Amino acid sequence: MTHSVAGSVPHPGSVPHPGFVPHPGAGSVPHPDGQPVWYGVDRPEVAVLIGLQGSGKSTFCRRYLAASHVVVSKDAFPHARHRQRRQMRLVEEALAGGRSVAVDNTNPSPAEWQPLVGAARQYGATTVGYWFPPDVPAALARNAARQGRARVPEVGIFATLKRLRRPQPTDGFDRLYEVRIDGRGGFTVEPVPEPGAAEGDGRDTATG
Repeated sequence: MTHSVAGSVPHPGSVPHPGFVPHPGAGSVPHPDGQPVWYGVDRPEVAVLIGLQGSGKSTFCRRYLAASHVVVSKDAFPHARHRQRRQMRLVEEALAGGRSVAVDNTNPSPAEWQPLVGAARQYGATTVGYWFPPDVPAALARNAARQGRARVPEVGIFATLKRLRRPQPTDGFDRLYEVRIDGRGGFTVEPVPEPGAAEGDGRDTATG
């Protein structure tokens, strides 16, 4: 069954996971080993967007995650001396405060995922991966249409492509989704099944 979402307000029946909507009332209590134990509707999560520059990650994040997540992106501090260190500090500060985080970078390989997975586990959060399969011609075209600093050199896209690896549930993600631009101004979002699980026939479509 295909569901559609009009505009930027998701319809409850089309939301593929709780991260698309805020979780008011969630919180934490101390745990003897120092890690928080979450109660309420859901635990906070770390959403990791994975894909080429120009693949639609930031648009997807802005429409469907920004209202309920603290968005962290290295693009926000391009001149920072230690960008990775600053990113992790922001992620950990949000999780320590009980807030979900969306990490909007290319995140092409386990070298980028694993610190985020580790931080999520440390703070009792779930880790959700959003995989944007590479469409190089489309990514190049969208990048070319950008203005100023938003446009990256094409060599940067091909450098990311060389490192880009499809995430798997065995990489430590609690949930994985494949996201594609649907050609109608929205996205299709399909769960990636766990190893050995039967493929479902449902696909969620978010249009805007």
